[in-house]
Amino acid sequence: MTTWTITPAHPDDIPALAELLGVLFEQEAELQPDQERQRAGLALILQNPQAGQIFCARSVEGILGMVSLLFSISTVEGGSAAWLEDMIVRPEARELGIGAALLHHAISHARAIGCRRIMLLTDAGNVRAQQLYRRMGFVQSAMVPMRLQL
Repeated sequence: MTTWTITPAHPDDIPALAELLGVLFEQEAELQPDQERQRAGLALILQNPQAGQIFCARSVEGILGMVSLLFSISTVEGGSAAWLEDMIVRPEARELGIGAALLHHAISHARAIGCRRIMLLTDAGNVRAQQLYRRMGFVQSAMVPMRLQL
């Protein structure tokens, strides 16, 4: 694997990012890949930087991984907060430090724009991801995630 860099995503990246989201959603028990929906969601984020930001790990081979942040306001924090919505590294590119670099980049970006907190959900069985999040300073919350599909 060659060297890679982290850059903001661009609209031309949507097909590759949607493919990566398919890999992510196939790993997660509650989620189903749907390329059309993933492309629409990615386009909405890229068209509205106030709503979120997507970063990619790139090499000459293409996009190796991605992380996305969505922004909101937290009444608890009294300011901006971020939601780490999606993070995935291609299986063949794992163990190269890409996930940690993407996560570090996302945290630095959130901090630089004044976010006071980042929250995320991870699949209960994804122990490797949980270990990475803990190494980067995340702690498990006592809150219970709930969902209402509309």
